[in-house]
Amino acid sequence: MKLSPLQIARYQYTPKLPSMLRNGIGEICVKNGSATESVADQEKIHALFPNTYGKNEITFQKGQNTSTPKKQAVGVILSGGQAPGGHNVICGLYDALKATNKDNVLYGFKGGPSGLLDDDYIVFDDAYIDQYRNTGGFDIIGSGRTKLETQEQFAIVAETCKKHSINALVIIGGDDSNTNAAVLAEYFAAQNAGIQVIGCPKTIDGDLKNEDIECSFGFDTATKTYAEIVGNIQRDANSAKKYWHFVKVMGRSASHVALETALQTQPNICLIGEEVAEKKLSLAQLSDYIADSVAARAAKGWNFGVAIIPEGIVEFIPEFSMLIAQINELLAGAKADAFNALPTWEEKYAFIEAGLTQEAMAVFALLPQAIQQQLFLERDPHGNVQVSLIESEKLLSELVKENLKKRKVAGTYNGKFSPLHHFLGYEGRCAFPSNFDADYCYSLGYNAFMLIQYGYTGYLSKVSNLSKPAEQWIAGGMPITKMMNIERRHGADKPVIRKALVELEGKPFKFFEANREKWAIDTCYVYPGAIQYWGPAEVCDQTTITLALEQN
Repeated sequence: MKLSPLQIARYQYTPKLPSMLRNGIGEICVKNGSATESVADQEKIHALFPNTYGKNEITFQKGQNTSTPKKQAVGVILSGGQAPGGHNVICGLYDALKATNKDNVLYGFKGGPSGLLDDDYIVFDDAYIDQYRNTGGFDIIGSGRTKLETQEQFAIVAETCKKHSINALVIIGGDDSNTNAAVLAEYFAAQNAGIQVIGCPKTIDGDLKNEDIECSFGFDTATKTYAEIVGNIQRDANSAKKYWHFVKVMGRSASHVALETALQTQPNICLIGEEVAEKKLSLAQLSDYIADSVAARAAKGWNFGVAIIPEGIVEFIPEFSMLIAQINELLAGAKADAFNALPTWEEKYAFIEAGLTQEAMAVFALLPQAIQQQLFLERDPHGNVQVSLIESEKLLSELVKENLKKRKVAGTYNGKFSPLHHFLGYEGRCAFPSNFDADYCYSLGYNAFMLIQYGYTGYLSKVSNLSKPAEQWIAGGMPITKMMNIERRHGADKPVIRKALVELEGKPFKFFEANREKWAIDTCYVYPGAIQYWGPAEVCDQTTITLALEQN
């Protein structure tokens, strides 16, 4: 395989560790914090996790290592969507494991949780690990979205671990994956299986965070990658001066990615789904909001601009949510077959019109035909509309175009509106990790092994104080159950990690809110440029603006 000069150089990068983890394995001891309880539904969560609930938070500090020395065999999986830095979590875990005892073994199970079920694995060695240091992607062992949630699955995983004498598993994933980690840890504890489970917080969406987890890994690199592209688009827009760019970015359930990208680039428009839901904004109101910016800029002779749209925006619009719910009901069961059998769109439209309420039909009629048809494309496994397939950036630009036509007739707008569309998603998931993510992920992996060494289970690897230089970071662990509550999923109450949405009273949104009126009318673009790996720390090791505002 031919290597790029950057890849060769990144192999040589030595990730920075928190000072307490740099003391050497023999000089790391545990400081116990207070006992914990779940974020909500304490009695229900406690009942579901009697063996792992309520444990203490812990931090590592300099001191005599009091753990019992023993040979360790550890398994690791990557679960869910890719995020920059996953390779370094595994590298940090491997290095700590080998530094403790060169005979320790790390098994990488391929393809995510299914690798544990199928006993499909690789035994890591130096030569294999060294090919993936400080690189993006999850191709070191692959990932998958299989859920570990049944007693039968747990028993198979236990048998796989027993076969290889594995005494601990590290699950690198997002909120669902770490919920699975907590459930698996509880099963092993109840069975006295002697298998520990440790989680690591991953997702570029940024919604796996709370008072303990300041940032999920991958968010830093992904948003900087998107911000570079948006900055390039803005410079092009400011050069050509004739296009409005509608840029959709990843983040279905929360708008952290859109907000951070906007904070870095200062576009004319950025929609925040949580605000749309809070204010119950309609499609017409959103169209007016964007069209106001287009018209105000056109009055200055600027027929160009940039709008950032979060991927899941339509789910936050109350009237659209109502429409989706009615469509799901309309096509439930055999009715879907009857609809699909209709030969023309005109007949399908009549079927829809007869089945929706007048209120829902009024919303549906507003939509461009291409978007109308997207709502009736491929369904998810539960027969529901796949909202993520809706091209919301095109939907909004079409609504704005119609809005501006009416303004022209009324004589309140005389500009030109030429929209272009972009979707930034997969471009950011496997980028070379920034120095921050390279350091953070390596620390998470190294720290995960320390939790294993001291016998913890059902814990999340925790590294905090992240807005400060890496040597000031604080390493430790927290029980996963602390982040959990009960939610209704598929008709049943389920314990899940609570997603963190954009806080409308939080400092990042308040900063954005204070500046967006000026950004909407003036050209205040910032061009972040590419991620930098060498140079001054203020350039190469900077955190996201979100984290800086939240922590300072």
